[in-house]
Amino acid sequence: MAEEILPQLYRIEVPLPKNPLRALNAYLIKDDRSLLIDTGFAREECRSALLAGLTEVGVQPEEVDLFVTHLHADHSGLAGEFAARGSRVYMSQPDAEILNDGIRWEAMGEHAKLNGFPPELLDQTMTRHPARRFGIEGKIDFNYVREGDLLEYGGFALQCVLTPGHTVGHMCLHEVSKRILVSGDHLLDRITPNISLWNDARNPLGDYLRSLDRVSKLDVDLVLPGHRNVFTHFHERIEQLRQHHEKRCDEALSILSCYGAISGCEVASHMKWSLSYESWEQFPPNQKWFGCGEALAHLKLLEERGQVRRLDIGQGRRVLVRA
Repeated sequence: MAEEILPQLYRIEVPLPKNPLRALNAYLIKDDRSLLIDTGFAREECRSALLAGLTEVGVQPEEVDLFVTHLHADHSGLAGEFAARGSRVYMSQPDAEILNDGIRWEAMGEHAKLNGFPPELLDQTMTRHPARRFGIEGKIDFNYVREGDLLEYGGFALQCVLTPGHTVGHMCLHEVSKRILVSGDHLLDRITPNISLWNDARNPLGDYLRSLDRVSKLDVDLVLPGHRNVFTHFHERIEQLRQHHEKRCDEALSILSCYGAISGCEVASHMKWSLSYESWEQFPPNQKWFGCGEALAHLKLLEERGQVRRLDIGQGRRVLVRA
């Protein structure tokens, strides 16, 4: 079903079966040649809903160009199918190169084990990861977009805003005159985007908080997020997200104070999560994976602030302590 938000601008809800996010918001700007923003997974439920939405507003897939906010499969999964139909596929270079070069699953797994992720859960976590099951197959000849680039469709002039954090090349779109931000997974209402760390080279939560500072300077009245509701409380939500991550950092420090030298994934097991399970032991492997990634991102930020130290203790193990 397509919902008209403004003249020429529609939201198409794409279901994400058996996924806590429930659905993706794909956005369409209708024109002689239209622009679609994000796609859903490469699976039949997503494909059918997306094509039905396009049909409902009188647009054929062959008449569409595509902008992908970031590399995650729930946003990019069907991009290859649109590219095969002749669509221009716009994406930031960092995320596009990761998709075309292939995600480094083995390196991510080694980093996870180093930080305490149970080796016996790793194979099933990797096998069931949505990026492997429902992601792009093959390579795409992406049209790279950079900070400040302008995409003009249907009377909308969309300025690219690079917002690393959720991914290294996450990108939003800002319609300056209409005061609209298409936020992908950078800003979500009521839920927080997953910020995970799977290598030592990055500080994704630090990147994310800096990206929040950058977008907070924009003039925005309406936010079009990748999931859940469209919303208007732009600055209030940014402040809520900042406070959420500071509370998470405080929680991680408190856990280290109680338990001493423990792994990042052990920190995750003691954190509070808004999921419908009674204990960490009941979490499915993929939710433990995302939880560990988030804990590691907060601990990396605390390390860079000088509040946490990491200790490599041999035998492929790492623990963290309060500095």
